[in-house]
Amino acid sequence: MTLTPVIPVGGIALASPRIMGIDEAGRGPLAGPVVAAAVLLGKNAPEGLDDSKKLSGKRRLQLETEIHRTCLWAVGVVDVETIDRINIFAATMLAMTRAAATLCSKTGIEPEEVLIDGNKTPQGRCEGWRWDAVRAIVGGDALEPSISAASIVAKQHRDKIMRVLAQAFPQYGWERNAGYGTAGHLAALREHGPSPHHRRSFSPIAQLEMPF
Repeated sequence: MTLTPVIPVGGIALASPRIMGIDEAGRGPLAGPVVAAAVLLGKNAPEGLDDSKKLSGKRRLQLETEIHRTCLWAVGVVDVETIDRINIFAATMLAMTRAAATLCSKTGIEPEEVLIDGNKTPQGRCEGWRWDAVRAIVGGDALEPSISAASIVAKQHRDKIMRVLAQAFPQYGWERNAGYGTAGHLAALREHGPSPHHRRSFSPIAQLEMPF
């Protein structure tokens, strides 16, 4: 399942140079998609951008709202079936590629440079990646504002997806754990078995001796 991102275009003056920040959310969970976000900062981008994991839920929501209003952004979502088929690393590279391609397609704007959180980029690893000026930055979500903004957008978007999925599968507590392997989530897996949104290739689920 995906939520359709709304990409603001009109009336936003971009910061210079045009640096696209990309980050992902959801590599580690046992359930749900992996989501990447791409952001081109506007000149009026909010202050206080930081790694989404360091921010309170209230502050993330505030910054997400401001990023949506003042920046150009898009998300890329890769579902559980694809994660299981190509592995989580390849799925993350694909989500990043989709986010970047969607942002450029919808806005008609090409970045001068792309900055990605982590130590690897989709360049040479994902078909469809076409931006040569790309750098991976370890800890970039706390160092580069464009990546920080992307980390906030990606986490907020994925958390919304998991809250929607939790309505159909309340036993797993996804509205609280976002699909991560908490003690409560693992206990629910042992009691109820996996749902259609669990990642069958992840060991805690693959090791369950029960039919899917």
